Amino acid sequence: MASRLATRAVGAARLRPSIAPRMVPAIASLTSTRPASNLPEPKAKAQSIIDALPGNSLVSKTAILSSAAGLSIYAISNEYYVVNEETVVAFCLLSVWGALIKYGGPMYKQWAEAQNEKIKGILNAARADHTQAVKNRIENVQQMGGVVDITKALFEVSKETAKLEAQAYELEQKTALAAEAKAVLDSWVRYESQVKQRQQKELAETIIAKVKKELENPKALQQILQQSVADVERIVSSKAQ
Repeated sequence: MASRLATRAVGAARLRPSIAPRMVPAIASLTSTRPASNLPEPKAKAQSIIDALPGNSLVSKTAILSSAAGLSIYAISNEYYVVNEETVVAFCLLSVWGALIKYGGPMYKQWAEAQNEKIKGILNAARADHTQAVKNRIENVQQMGGVVDITKALFEVSKETAKLEAQAYELEQKTALAAEAKAVLDSWVRYESQVKQRQQKELAETIIAKVKKELENPKALQQILQQSVADVERIVSSKAQ
């Protein structure tokens, strides 16, 4: 497997020599034309590389770097690992990911902090609104503190009103009963008067009929005539005296 990887790397190196000499002058021209002010200082670059290494002290970072370099040299020299196109791709990917993490991390952090502040502001505003609503509710309840006294007064008024309504209903029933009794008595009076009138009428009719019957008798007429003449003579004699 190692021999195959080495053969592939040699074939790739044979195919690429025509490109390398052309790229060198271009790279040299780019490095020569780049302003020196944009290049980082060697000390700062070295310090950044050292800080990027894992470890808490310079000794541990140096040990890690030395171990990694030794293992890399050992693996390459013994053909345990062959530098090929996959290595270049992996290095490029790691470089891209490192650049994204390095330059995109602060931007993402800034965006996350902005979102955090936004959410915090929304929550604070909601809490303030809720607090204000609770305060308004408390003020409304405090304003309604006299509701108990008002309710008691209204209850007393309602009791008095119910009492007066009961008395009015009682008086109304008494008035209705008295009116009904009066109507019954009036009906009895009318009935008695009608009965008396009928009796008097019947009595008068009976007397008139009896008188008419007696007038039909000649003896009765003679007696009445004699009685009338006697009465007239007595009246005349009394006037003459």
